[in-house]
Amino acid sequence: MPEAVIRLPLAPSGMAAEAPPSPTLVEKLPALQAFTPEALVAAVPAITLREARKIVSRVHHTRIGQAALATPIPEVRRVAIEAVARFGHVPTLAVVEEQASALDPFVKYLFRTHDGHAVEAVRIPLEKTGRFSVCVSSQVGCALGCVFCATGKLGLKRNLEAWEILEQIRIVGERLPAGGRVHGVVFQGMGEPLANADRVFQAISVLKEPSAMSVDARAITVTTSGLPAGIRRLASQEPKVRLGWSLGSALPEARKRLMPIAKTHALDEVFDAVVHHAQTTGLSPLFAYTPLAGVNDDASHAEALAALVRRFEEASGRRPRVSVIPYNAIGADDPFTRTSPEREDAFREILSALGAPTKKRYSGGSDVAAACGQLAGASMTPTQVD
Repeated sequence: MPEAVIRLPLAPSGMAAEAPPSPTLVEKLPALQAFTPEALVAAVPAITLREARKIVSRVHHTRIGQAALATPIPEVRRVAIEAVARFGHVPTLAVVEEQASALDPFVKYLFRTHDGHAVEAVRIPLEKTGRFSVCVSSQVGCALGCVFCATGKLGLKRNLEAWEILEQIRIVGERLPAGGRVHGVVFQGMGEPLANADRVFQAISVLKEPSAMSVDARAITVTTSGLPAGIRRLASQEPKVRLGWSLGSALPEARKRLMPIAKTHALDEVFDAVVHHAQTTGLSPLFAYTPLAGVNDDASHAEALAALVRRFEEASGRRPRVSVIPYNAIGADDPFTRTSPEREDAFREILSALGAPTKKRYSGGSDVAAACGQLAGASMTPTQVD
């Protein structure tokens, strides 16, 4: 079956498409998407908290752009709307392409920022019909350079602003099938979210806000390659948000070869921070592990991972969820290959026998480079589908 590719207009039929705002406007005016009602009242004292909630709702639940504030909002004074319109604006991202996988119900979105950068997000179907999660990007590129990740090959261009993170989710939600809703958000797209912690936490505060996106904090996961200070901050600032830890390997030297950040933050240092998170929040973390053929998929690696799981349980009182994620190719010059099903099964059997049962995570959308590790903001060259 050929891959399904959809090029959709940037606005509903009959409406002009929204272009990204000019760099000048973005630099001068705050983006209203990044404000909770309380923050908006603090910034614009002329409005009440009740009015702020209704304005925030209008910004997140209607067609985006300055038109969001161009029409009356019930129970909000005109002077309040005008004050907010003078203070900030409602920018957006350009939707370059929307590409649906032919293998599964995953959909990848390619966005363009106001300064010409490309970022990607993925719509992930959940088990319950009509519920979706969004895998969202937090940076343009990434500085950490994990060798098995396409984003890591790009280097870091810049951090995304909180509103740019939120816009990815809003646009994906706007394009869901009838009756669908965004139930969860995973910070596992392009970039290391805890290297952009201020903006990521700001986005999370808006995600949780009932008048904004109303996503339960327990349905939000921040996945990190291992930044201890950020993990501890996540525990204190967002104790209901879940933590994912991308391991690479439980053998310190092997991990350094796969994930250069391990040369700065040793495995045990990150381990202690993840234990702190579990003890503080009462939440079990996700240990994400991607076997690479002939690299980290033999018995010694399985035994080291099982030992790490047991040590974590002893230290924290919580059993981590171990997710084994099949490797997805990241280009023609990719030095790695996916572990064979037989070798992966043997790896998982060793873990289970040593008291560390695993869950095999389905990583969908690989045919459109939407699967784990494949996001790189690459422009697609699809065939038009009517």
